[in-house]
Amino acid sequence: MLPTEYRLRRREDFATAVRRGRRAGRPLLVVHLHSGSTDPHAPRETLSPPRAGFVVSKAVGGAVVRNVVKRRLRHLMRDRVAQLPPGSLVVVRALPGAGDATHAQLARDLDAALQRLLGGGAR
Repeated sequence: MLPTEYRLRRREDFATAVRRGRRAGRPLLVVHLHSGSTDPHAPRETLSPPRAGFVVSKAVGGAVVRNVVKRRLRHLMRDRVAQLPPGSLVVVRALPGAGDATHAQLARDLDAALQRLLGGGAR
């Protein structure tokens, strides 16, 4: 499970990531990334840790399916949060096909989206 200090909770943080961040779309999900402060003179300890939030609408499925998708995404982000720059905000929005996807398919799409956003992939 993703530790509490790495979770987005405030509406303003979600809005900042979605409106001001970069976006990478995949067949099962869309990832929005808003990078944190990039001041090279600021001590690393003053930056907040990267935080992630998840949006899973009713289009994905019923309540049980949505909760399963959210749990899978939180579990996947736990292993990937170390790749993110300090202070960054990430919002992962599940698309309707995510309800029928396997854990491996969600992992593949999340990895591809993060790689593209972090500068490792082509369009």
